[in-house]
Amino acid sequence: MRKLEMCLLELGVTVTRTADDLARYHDKLMIIDRRLLYVLSFNFTHHDIDHSRGFGIVTRNARFVQEALKLFEADATRKPYTPTLDTFVVSPANARKVIGAFIRKAKKELLIYDPRIADAEMLRALIGQAKAGMKIKVIGRIDMQALGLEVRKLAQLDLHTRTIIRDRHQAVVGSQSLRKAELDSRREIGIIVRDPKVVKGLVKTFEMDWAMSEAEEEQQSEASKKAVKALKPVVKEAIKEVVSETGNVILDPDKVKEKVKEAVKEAVQERVEAEINKSPEES
Repeated sequence: MRKLEMCLLELGVTVTRTADDLARYHDKLMIIDRRLLYVLSFNFTHHDIDHSRGFGIVTRNARFVQEALKLFEADATRKPYTPTLDTFVVSPANARKVIGAFIRKAKKELLIYDPRIADAEMLRALIGQAKAGMKIKVIGRIDMQALGLEVRKLAQLDLHTRTIIRDRHQAVVGSQSLRKAELDSRREIGIIVRDPKVVKGLVKTFEMDWAMSEAEEEQQSEASKKAVKALKPVVKEAIKEVVSETGNVILDPDKVKEKVKEAVKEAVQERVEAEINKSPEES
């Protein structure tokens, strides 16, 4: 890291290390000529850009640009930052308050991308909305069983974005998951967008990802059913193998059980993998 810093300094680039006041600086932010702001959910890496689901918001909105400049300069000079714009979401400054209110103000639907939802307060808000009749879909993972929330894993890509779309009219796009650490002890940035074209694009992408995840789950479920159907001869074969190994000795029930369990596990795994890897023509 020091070698890289020296290289940049030689090229005239000012390099400032982040302070130790937060557990991590995880925000992805770029301001060009103090007029154009990029708020990203992904890092400048090949994997994030080409193999992960991520979003970025690009805006010339003067209020957003000025707030971003204030934050950047405060962090670069290691000075306190006080938020003045509720639509510019900064952890730990105002993220818990703003995102909590964003969730609670939903009237019909929440579409959420989140690698891991674990914060107790945010989970209570989501479950409360689901109980009130809200339709909530999550692409990602939830740390506990949350009744009323539909959850799927993202298919084909890694999940890196943290995005909440409310009632198909507004969205929070940024770097903070609904986890305590990312809300309370790390520097994270998000932005609330209302532009119809942008929100429509986010909804379209979410629905595409949801459909792909649903199709993958159905394929895996069908493969599992076929594997289970073939278990009967596998169990018989496992018992025969135990008998042949022990001869006329009285069989130990625990050993038989363990042997059958191992055989079934191996057979199921092999058959599920075979079904999943089949080409459409073979199916």
